[in-house]
Amino acid sequence: MAERLTIGEFSRITHLSIRALRRYHEQGLLVPAEVDPATGYRYYAPAQVRPALTVRRFRELDLPLADLRRFLEAESAGGGGSGGAAQQVVAAHLRRLEDRLGRTQRAVQALRELLDPEAERAVALEVLPPQRVLAVSLDVPPGSDLSWYDSAMRDLDAAAGRRPVLPPGGRYEHRLFSEGHGRATVYLPADEPVPPGAPATVRERRLPRRTAAVAVHSGPHDDLDLTYGAVGSFAARNGLRSDDLVEEIYLVGPRDTDQPDRWRTLVAWLIASDTGRSTT
Repeated sequence: MAERLTIGEFSRITHLSIRALRRYHEQGLLVPAEVDPATGYRYYAPAQVRPALTVRRFRELDLPLADLRRFLEAESAGGGGSGGAAQQVVAAHLRRLEDRLGRTQRAVQALRELLDPEAERAVALEVLPPQRVLAVSLDVPPGSDLSWYDSAMRDLDAAAGRRPVLPPGGRYEHRLFSEGHGRATVYLPADEPVPPGAPATVRERRLPRRTAAVAVHSGPHDDLDLTYGAVGSFAARNGLRSDDLVEEIYLVGPRDTDQPDRWRTLVAWLIASDTGRSTT
């Protein structure tokens, strides 16, 4: 061929090691333009410089090999335009990277708070009033994702018919967090009984007057454990025996805004009725 570069020359141009180029060849990610059948020497074309650097960047960004192969196949087939198969692979991976970056940033913020001896989340002892609700109660099995919550909310929305004025909430056994399974009740405030034709899972309940160590968690739920730690520690320090339930009220949540920084979740560590008392 008229223009060809040895693997050493190609390595110097791209700053990719010879070992990396051999590995990319073996993985089918960057096949040399020519391989001498007698010597096995690899030769590359100048036009392969940009693809080689693209492969390197994608691997640095942890794009899975299967996705990278799909990208390269789409590019070679001319599917690299806007909305094409190659661009779809890139867009999906960029979304994953943005999600990972957001989680990392929030983890760093949480760690800074934990390492700051002056940082302390505000907790108060409050009495939550009785409340009439439509509720879905279930036993969450081990290893479950949050699809049970989504399913419960769909049934509640179907029963409520129109958007309630007051925010939804949930009551969860402590062992749901400590053991990965347990009883959960998801609810929507309602002044009317369960309507005819509502999903069979929905029941009318009246939440009792209850005392709780309460804090409002701001933002995404990645660091919700810090707020749990604050309310649980408050109860322990003040000799308040847990009722083995925690209640979350989603003052502002995904149903209200797609901006997680605006979410507000009231976390109420419920106190057994024989130990509730005024505390500062």
